[in-house]
Amino acid sequence: MLVRLLYASRTDAVDHALIDAILVQSRAKNPALGITGILCHGGDVFMQVLEGGREVVNRLYNQIAADPRHHQVTLLHFEEIAERRFSGWTMGQVNLLRVNPSVVLKYSEKPLLDPFCVSGRASMAMLEELIATASIVGRAG
Repeated sequence: MLVRLLYASRTDAVDHALIDAILVQSRAKNPALGITGILCHGGDVFMQVLEGGREVVNRLYNQIAADPRHHQVTLLHFEEIAERRFSGWTMGQVNLLRVNPSVVLKYSEKPLLDPFCVSGRASMAMLEELIATASIVGRAG
């Protein structure tokens, strides 16, 4: 059974080295696990979609929630799915500091990424728009 999980977290310091390390690890491990998704970051906020088998996705989410680099880990959305939306990405990436603020503002009170203040449905809709406008990088599988 396939599921889609969306969560958000905060971290003390988001820098290029941390993002690169997460993406390298995800792209190395996720194909064997059947995990696809995207990682969004902006300021001190991470937002990530994980898609795959229910057991594997839940296990990975629990590992992330226990990771000391993540604070305020919040489950925003979880659903059983018939097909993946992010099948082209072992782990795509969106740097929300480079996205047109009007895209974020369309789904939020402010033009800053704060998934803690919007619904999970609004966050998913924003991610779908980012896919449609080719704002996600790292499409390689």
